[in-house]
Amino acid sequence: MESGLSAIIPNNTKYYNYQNNMSNFLPKRLIARLDVKGENLIKAVHLEGLRVVGNPQEYAIKYYEDGADEIIYLDIVASLYVRSNLVDIVRKTANNIFIPLTVGGGVRNIDDVSSLLRAGADKIAINTAAVKNPSLISEVSNKYGSQCMVLSIEAKKKQEGAGWEVYTDCGRESSGIDVVDWVNQAIRLGAGELLVTSIDQEGTKKGFDNDLIQAISSIAQVPIIASGGFGKDSHLLEVAEAGADAIAFADALHFEKYSLADLRNLALKSGIETREYA
Repeated sequence: MESGLSAIIPNNTKYYNYQNNMSNFLPKRLIARLDVKGENLIKAVHLEGLRVVGNPQEYAIKYYEDGADEIIYLDIVASLYVRSNLVDIVRKTANNIFIPLTVGGGVRNIDDVSSLLRAGADKIAINTAAVKNPSLISEVSNKYGSQCMVLSIEAKKKQEGAGWEVYTDCGRESSGIDVVDWVNQAIRLGAGELLVTSIDQEGTKKGFDNDLIQAISSIAQVPIIASGGFGKDSHLLEVAEAGADAIAFADALHFEKYSLADLRNLALKSGIETREYA
């Protein structure tokens, strides 16, 4: 029997279309992003220079207890080695947290998706496999609903000309695909949410790529999670105004520069509506 929200409510397209139309009126979600390699929580700069932080399950439980709206697990090197160790991590985590759990990294086919959902994931984030085989997006969406299919995008500014290019394999491989074109195609195929990571900004603490988020927001009718670059108070309002529906935080939380309570209070002071948490 499937577990996780996506398995409980398959093909919930009508609900999700309503949610998409209401996205401008919904509270912004504050998400804890945990990048993993093997059994370790790690952090990187520009998706390189991996540094071990600790035990991912312990951090996920802490962020759940501290009021995170969602948790994201990404095995950021799985596609390089054609493997993923996430099933065991997800199963252990899902027994202890009761908020949406998005999982990605090394997902190659619908069987991998099913395994992660059975382990307790609610949504599956796919990057490399979707770029190589776009029909996988439709396959996941048709079987489990668009709310389950999160397109993970690693974007980098083009060296020549305007815009951004899609990268795969933990930001190592150039695809030659324009990000905006890819977003349009993926949404038509059934992607129900976008996890957008700026390779240029990831780990720099210099702010999100707000131009990137704005460019995607202007054409996407699905929720956007902005990831990569948070470092100071003003960055939260800037990315929210650019069109992010949710903001993912990593080292700001891991290294205790901000707590989730700090971020929620900051959002309140900035006029950004978030979920109330007692």
